[in-house]
Amino acid sequence: MNLPKIFEDNMRGLLGDEFDDYKACLDSPMHHGIRINTSKISVEDFLKINPFLLKKVPWCDNGFYYDESVDKPSKHPYYYAGLYYIQEPSAMTPASVIPVDEGDRVLDVCAAPGGKSTELAAKLRGSGVLISNDISASRAKALLKNLEVFGIDNYIITSENTHRLAERFEGYFDKILVDAPCSGEGMFRKSNSMITAWENNGNKLFADMQRNILDDVSVMLKPGGIMLYSTCTFSPLENEKSIEYLLSLDDRFELLDFEKYEAFDNGHPEWGDTLNRELKKCARLWPHKIEGEGHFVALIKKNNEGEYYSHCGSYGLKKVRLDDSVKVFLNKIKRKFRDDRFEINNDKLYYIKESLPDVKGLRTLRNGLYMGDIKKNRFEPSQSLAMNLKADEFDNVIDIQSNDERVIKYLKGETIEAEGKNGWALVCVDSYPLGWGKLNNGTLKNKYLSGWRLMS
Repeated sequence: MNLPKIFEDNMRGLLGDEFDDYKACLDSPMHHGIRINTSKISVEDFLKINPFLLKKVPWCDNGFYYDESVDKPSKHPYYYAGLYYIQEPSAMTPASVIPVDEGDRVLDVCAAPGGKSTELAAKLRGSGVLISNDISASRAKALLKNLEVFGIDNYIITSENTHRLAERFEGYFDKILVDAPCSGEGMFRKSNSMITAWENNGNKLFADMQRNILDDVSVMLKPGGIMLYSTCTFSPLENEKSIEYLLSLDDRFELLDFEKYEAFDNGHPEWGDTLNRELKKCARLWPHKIEGEGHFVALIKKNNEGEYYSHCGSYGLKKVRLDDSVKVFLNKIKRKFRDDRFEINNDKLYYIKESLPDVKGLRTLRNGLYMGDIKKNRFEPSQSLAMNLKADEFDNVIDIQSNDERVIKYLKGETIEAEGKNGWALVCVDSYPLGWGKLNNGTLKNKYLSGWRLMS
């Protein structure tokens, strides 16, 4: 691989005798991984039905390597059922390290395309709230799809700059993940375009962005809360020096130790400006030492000295009258929905959990669980509702085995033959929901969302 000379000189200065090992590793294939969605299936249960040749990622309990020359997880029905997320193994580290507890208020501030948000949501197990933000509305659409595939319902997706979020959420979050925009030096093996982007932008552009983000997230983390900062780059300017900057913003911030895989490197105080020995608590993942592309990770706590107040209120709802067609459909679901937690917006029905905060005035793509569309004399359930349900929660289920050719036909949007009651049916693969269909005398009219369909 041809690397920019300035980059080579920088890396040679950081790695010394290890530089040749680093450069050589870039000529070998990159590593590929999947991370199991533990909000839908346990790791143990997935391994019982696993169709791939997998090897454990040692630093992520639910992460596995796969061989791209042998398996194509993105084409398997289990991918469409949301049983796993395809993710580069190094990138599994941040959401694995941050200690999210059930009931937490969590912010993923630079969230697209959703690899980290989906894991944070799995840790919450339907409790608390996850706000996933990306300033790019187009990238946030991919984030929305990935959270929907995972069956999440306790989330809000925003597309705002962090200053606007800080105005609303001062002292609000228990946990914040900042996978910061960076120069992407750990992605050179993935795409030559990343090398071109590095040559055009360098490191300082991103270091300035990172400091602006840290100014805002430092305000949003409540005392006693924990923040994780990460990048997929190797530059000390964007890593150790960004952490030094964060620590300078509030004397309550302290770096925390966390369990590191034996091949991880520590942070390097000598690469910072202050020689703060606490920087050793950070972790560096080098691609010539691990089976991954590389990452930097730091875990920070804001000590809970003094009082604090969060002025963010709860999500405001007015009680709505549900159409009879909605009530008939809801009676088919074996789950309790509170009548006072529904919202109707442009004939779309949403269910808003009590834990969700007020986001009025913010640019949002999704608040809560999108249930479906209210049309004249009928209700059409959404794809996101199908993914949120369990197979035993709907009264009419068509469960197809993963090796049945009808599964692929369904995912391609084709009509299939099936047995069951006429009317709406929840289509599943090996008892994990895929989407909806409408059954009529043994023929299933396909209602799988057109934008999600499997392409040949």
